[in-house]
Amino acid sequence: MNNEVFYNISKIIERDSKTTTYKFALLRGVIDIIQDNSPYIEFAENRVHIPLGLLVEKWLLYYYPIFDSKVFIPQINGNTNLAFSTQLTKLVNEYEKRGGFSVFYNDLKNKGIPEELQPDFLELAKKIRDTITIMPMKYIGRSISNDFYSIFQYENKRFPKNFLVKDIEQLINHFGTFSIPFEYYEAFKILGSFINGKDSILFKWAEFSVNASREDLSIHKVLNEVLTSPITEREIKESKRLYKEILLEKGSVYCVWTGKKISKYDIDHLIPFSVWKNNDLWNLLPSGSKINNQKRDKIPSPEIIERQKSLILDYWGIIYEHQANRFQKEIQVALLGNNPFENWQKSAIVQLQNSCHYLIENRGFEEWKI
Repeated sequence: MNNEVFYNISKIIERDSKTTTYKFALLRGVIDIIQDNSPYIEFAENRVHIPLGLLVEKWLLYYYPIFDSKVFIPQINGNTNLAFSTQLTKLVNEYEKRGGFSVFYNDLKNKGIPEELQPDFLELAKKIRDTITIMPMKYIGRSISNDFYSIFQYENKRFPKNFLVKDIEQLINHFGTFSIPFEYYEAFKILGSFINGKDSILFKWAEFSVNASREDLSIHKVLNEVLTSPITEREIKESKRLYKEILLEKGSVYCVWTGKKISKYDIDHLIPFSVWKNNDLWNLLPSGSKINNQKRDKIPSPEIIERQKSLILDYWGIIYEHQANRFQKEIQVALLGNNPFENWQKSAIVQLQNSCHYLIENRGFEEWKI
């Protein structure tokens, strides 16, 4: 990695064409996937390969609240619409009857898109994929090179006959891959949180919408809409309630970090929600209230995970026994990646340790040890 890469990224953000928000969405999505330390990231021939389906998911999460907003937030200059406006508007309208953004996200991640909506969802996902690959991926980097696809390259996959998409795993497994040079991956890994901060991509995205609205909107209003999370406080409480109901059947509860038997306990996000917006059941563990207050937004060290892995695996096993489908889907996407589920315990612990090490050493979060 060299200074030229950082200089190129700066030029791309500042100088590449700004007729739509596609460029911002592409960079934001790639950075978020890398910052998530996705287990699906692979390395070959000095390039980093990532499932296109993960990027499609990110675009769905970025653009859904914008289309769902009661305030018009422009995403393109002129009188034209985004390439997938018709399909996304239809999905948003359908889910408005079913509970909105959070219900859609829960279906995508866990329950599966309802059968009657799957043909429309496939059309939307394909439209977003095609938009990503023939627009921003093709043109991004034109400020530093005359070549198309000078940074991003992609490889589509043929769909099986009568194929429909019902969840995130199918997006990941059937929508092909894209790749970027290793030097850009390293830059995004190290500086991604700064690039995606309010002074860069997110801010530029909001600034674009304000300018396109002829100053009828404020940066603050647009940022609030763009940053809407599909996981609400209600969803967090529901997951914690479900976890406690399952633990009631077990009888004795032990603090996952100390191993001590506890009568009163909190359900702790293993990797803090403020760091990863992750409400998966594998990421929820019982701990003593005092210990939970000490940990707060710190990241467990790989050493403490190794020391407590038997108890962590015990709790994961209990959840798997009671919520097999949800547990398997969530841990596959977040920790297992391309590793088969059959040997999930070992693979999941190793990836959890890797993710915590990455958050501590590369992203600078505070390490937590007892």
